[in-house]
Amino acid sequence: MIVRFGYVAMSTVLKDCSPSRTMTMASFSKLVDREAALNRLESIARENLHNTLRLLKHNRASDIKVYRMTSKLVPLATHPELQDWHPLESLADDFLEVGRYITDHGMRVSFHPDHFTVLSTPRPEVLKSSVRDLRHHTDMLHAMGLNATAKNNIHIGGAYGDKPLAAARFIRNFRELPPDIQTRITLENDDKTFNAVETLEACKALELPMVLDIHHQWVNNAGEAPWELWRDIQETWRTPLARTDVPEGHPLPPKIHVSSPKSVNDPRSHADLVDPAPLLAFLRRIAADTEAVDVMIEAKAKDGALFSLMEALKEMAEPGSGIAILDGATVEITS
Repeated sequence: MIVRFGYVAMSTVLKDCSPSRTMTMASFSKLVDREAALNRLESIARENLHNTLRLLKHNRASDIKVYRMTSKLVPLATHPELQDWHPLESLADDFLEVGRYITDHGMRVSFHPDHFTVLSTPRPEVLKSSVRDLRHHTDMLHAMGLNATAKNNIHIGGAYGDKPLAAARFIRNFRELPPDIQTRITLENDDKTFNAVETLEACKALELPMVLDIHHQWVNNAGEAPWELWRDIQETWRTPLARTDVPEGHPLPPKIHVSSPKSVNDPRSHADLVDPAPLLAFLRRIAADTEAVDVMIEAKAKDGALFSLMEALKEMAEPGSGIAILDGATVEITS
């Protein structure tokens, strides 16, 4: 089984390269000249895209082909008071440059809209805001010229006092989304509300690919081991929505998330680094039935955690270990 590792948004190794510089609405409102204020927002966004390109080049130099981009590329892009502003038009060349680099070097990228993007909400205004946010993320991927293998990963959302009703509401609201947004979505289990079993049920109902977060599953489960769900989870990556723009015979590898608890007293928060032992135990369990899997590292040290994990795996990769190092961010697990 081929395992590729990636990380989230920021680098702790590459200095002065934030792709998430922003401006608050309060600061924007203080600028008397609105056109100048919008130009300032676009200038910040252009710098964020430039730094994203720097990060992608850093990734390529380190053999990293799996990367989650920050949702904060364009500051205030979905703010209700700026709905007459269309920044992707003026930033078209910058987005295309990022997208071309991703495509040219065979990278797998994604977004993870924040926790305010919830389709299970009973509140119409929150749903409207959530759909607007998904529209923005999808439009950014379109602006990069990326096909539907580039996904937006979300959670089901809150239970609002009635989990079955909330799940049904999520399914109904998802089905009302525009098709181009639907084809970009993956669904992940969370650490407090919808566990892996419940998330898998929603994925089956909607034929959506499921991202298994093994840390979330550890702190929020129905008594199952994560590998007991793997066969069904893997099947969700073979549905029509998962296979959009994927060449026949080359399914998109399933993706999982990994992080380690910060402490015994704070098991849900993420530690700086990843403990390789639980991850390796999971990967060994699924290796025989899995051709490839992509692993998104959600540790606080970002790419630093990836490099630390690879160093730990290198030390373990002795003859007969079932671990082979293929490059700076890829291993093969045989047992």
